[in-house]
Amino acid sequence: MKLVFLGPPGVGKGTHAKILSESMKVPHLATGDILRQHIREKTKLGMQAKDIIEKGGLVPDELVNAMMFETIRTSGVEKGFILDGYPRTLGQAEAFDKFLLKEKTKLDGVINFIASEDVIVDRLSGRRVCVDCGGNYHIRNIPPKKEGICDLCGKPLTQRKDDQPETIKHRLVTYEKETKPLVVYYSKKGWLYNIAGEEGVTEVQKSIKELFDKIKIRV
Repeated sequence: MKLVFLGPPGVGKGTHAKILSESMKVPHLATGDILRQHIREKTKLGMQAKDIIEKGGLVPDELVNAMMFETIRTSGVEKGFILDGYPRTLGQAEAFDKFLLKEKTKLDGVINFIASEDVIVDRLSGRRVCVDCGGNYHIRNIPPKKEGICDLCGKPLTQRKDDQPETIKHRLVTYEKETKPLVVYYSKKGWLYNIAGEEGVTEVQKSIKELFDKIKIRV
């Protein structure tokens, strides 16, 4: 199984990628996690990215591509993957196509999750993250057992700056500009499948499995 998950922030890509990753034993490769790991481990790529970020710049496609290609190769191309947050731009998508060709493999599909702005703002503004282990919660949908405390490590939960309503709206504008063109790109290739992401986790997982049956992806 080799999939790309598309959709705006807060639509549920990470949640559903994690569920499928665990149930199907396929690596869930999230760009943000991989970038933070490189920075934390002070790899050459991580230090280059850190320097750019600290100067207020955006990590260029070439650097993101290098990180993702290395991670995919390390995890084992033949095992498959679920990509979450990559590719984000047309330049990344084109480079990824060349990478897949070089690796003599191809995608099984690109899943595009759809939800309204109101739903996305509500989801993200209620999200809380562990400052230590990165565990994700939601004050209503996935609350911790003890308010404000991570179930996994007992450390405090916090709201990320980019999960505040005004910042969320700015992120959605950025998504429309940079990432939504990928919907057109993959649609023209015949690889794109839409999933309504506004329902609860169980309902969306059911829709995903119905889609997999239709396009003959083994679950």
